Amino acid sequence: MNMIFLLIGFSILLALLFLLAFFWASKSGQHDDLYTPGVRILFEEEKPSETRIEQKSDEDHPFT
Repeated sequence: MNMIFLLIGFSILLALLFLLAFFWASKSGQHDDLYTPGVRILFEEEKPSETRIEQKSDEDHPFT
């Protein structure tokens, strides 16, 4: 019976820690932007500029 009281106490303590972590994350702005992460995968990446392509082709490649 004593073990049940100990486990209930630990579970309440753990729940309070998670609740404090949630409030800390909300206060620090972790949940401000809910839209962008969901549609970020739909955006195309920027194409590499011409200078970056030229620099890559001028480099010596060890396997060529």
